[in-house]
Amino acid sequence: MELVTIDDIRAAAERIRGTAIRTPLLAQPWAQRSPLWVKPENLQPIGAFKIRGAYNAIAALDESARQRGVVAYSSGNHAQAVAFAAKSFGVPAVIVVPDVTPRVKVEATAAHGAEVVEVPIAERESAAHALAAERGLTLIPPFDHPDVIAGQGTIGLEIAEDLPEVEVVLIPVSGGGLASGIGTAIKARCPRARVYAVEPELAADTAEGLRAGKRVDWPAERRARTIADGLRSQPSELTFAHLLKVLDGVITVTEDEIRSAVRTLALKGRLVAEPSGATALAGYLFHGDELPAGRTVAVVSGGNLDADLLAELLTG
Repeated sequence: MELVTIDDIRAAAERIRGTAIRTPLLAQPWAQRSPLWVKPENLQPIGAFKIRGAYNAIAALDESARQRGVVAYSSGNHAQAVAFAAKSFGVPAVIVVPDVTPRVKVEATAAHGAEVVEVPIAERESAAHALAAERGLTLIPPFDHPDVIAGQGTIGLEIAEDLPEVEVVLIPVSGGGLASGIGTAIKARCPRARVYAVEPELAADTAEGLRAGKRVDWPAERRARTIADGLRSQPSELTFAHLLKVLDGVITVTEDEIRSAVRTLALKGRLVAEPSGATALAGYLFHGDELPAGRTVAVVSGGNLDADLLAELLTG
């Protein structure tokens, strides 16, 4: 299996330049255990890191495939990213989302001009493949594609450029595209840095799989229990191969720890993060004994959540 390289990530950085924001590293003076910076991908145009991979994948298509249109399946943020990127290129997009997706994400996707199709969570991938075959669309998967992984890896490239002395990088993991891409970039540019994935205990298939040395399958209904709706997928063969190569470990966090991390980011970091986006910080806040000390970057992967949920999380 051919893995994404640092050259692939550099090429992606050129493609997405001017579309994805080059988010800063924000020092967190309140952090006590180790020096901490956050990478606020919630500041992207669609409120999450997914714009990087989606735009890179669509940009890499040949013109005839791109003009026929694209289809994607997603719990929300990839949906918005593909819709936004397709609109930028002036091509049609069909997005398949689970019927439990937060309304804010569904509405934002539709606002970019995409056709939104809602299905039960276990059927989202099969429905997207069926639509691709029926309408001649190109599937842009949320993580299981080299161009998507390379696009997400541009975050790691930016971390390495802005903090070359970084020692620990914390990344939320679900399908694994984000951790695969960032991990590849960090290991190439900052080989002494340690890379850790962080995932909810209620969707800890990656941790179990890495312990076993092979992918494990958790039913969709089991993974759907976590409040972190963006972390309810599981790695593909492609992303799992990357994770085996680039991760130094996986931290699992509880639902209460995720909720607390959302509050911490809002009240101390002045950043609005969805539960999925705050998961890496939860690893830093509550699992320091499982991590090496040193200059640490936590990736805040997104900030799209309903106002009612934000109010609930802020009040505890």
